[in-house]
Amino acid sequence: QVQLVESGGGLVQAGGSLRLSCTASGRTFTNYAMGWFRQAPGKEREFVATIAWSGGVTYYAGSVKGRFTISRDNAKNTVDLQMNSLKPEDTAVYYCVASKDPYGTSSSLRSSTSVGSWGQGTQVTVSS
Repeated sequence: QVQLVESGGGLVQAGGSLRLSCTASGRTFTNYAMGWFRQAPGKEREFVATIAWSGGVTYYAGSVKGRFTISRDNAKNTVDLQMNSLKPEDTAVYYCVASKDPYGTSSSLRSSTSVGSWGQGTQVTVSS
């Protein structure tokens, strides 16, 4: 299993930016698709963005497309989420995830059933 630790959450005004970072340890990081999910108060956990093990294919939820960018650095075992033009509805706990299977696709990782590892979560709060 891959161990994941997130950082970079906080409080920001609407229209502002935040960058979340996730550091992985354990099994070979480069073999796993990675991504971010989020859970707002009273709502189910939802997919935000995923990236293939090679970094070549990414997916975004419609609500964040054009505002968020996911990237990874396999040399540093990190995956980041750059969040721009933040809105109050982006307020949530954000979780870093890794695919259950080596070479799992970024497409399949959009479903929580394909998640093998979860980080502890980091709070993002966007004020209006």
